[in-house]
Amino acid sequence: DGRRAVLRSQVLELHGISHGSAGARSIATMATRRGYQMGRWLAGRLMKELGLVSCQQPTHRYKRGGHEHVAIPNYLERQFAVTEPNQVWCGDVTYIWTGKRWAYLAVVLDLFARKPVGWAMS
Repeated sequence: DGRRAVLRSQVLELHGISHGSAGARSIATMATRRGYQMGRWLAGRLMKELGLVSCQQPTHRYKRGGHEHVAIPNYLERQFAVTEPNQVWCGDVTYIWTGKRWAYLAVVLDLFARKPVGWAMS
């Protein structure tokens, strides 16, 4: 009927406004605020009819470094007093959010100059 068609168009519009993140409960609340009486069950059925699903971006959990690997000796022992260039290099890897996915940045530093010797990104 006509009322259902109006509600379907509202659900489609509200889902688009939320960039696909709103679920049935959120869409029902937003539609009710706009003056369209809708419960979450009706919103869920209309979303199912329209083939819409809620999708949130999961939060990224950084991995914490554990203990140092026993097979890799720590020659530096945190002694950073370097007397000449290219004597000691160190490196690290970090994660960078690019807007759509995570990228990995690996950097190698010369500890004397405290400047990057090289880097790579993937």
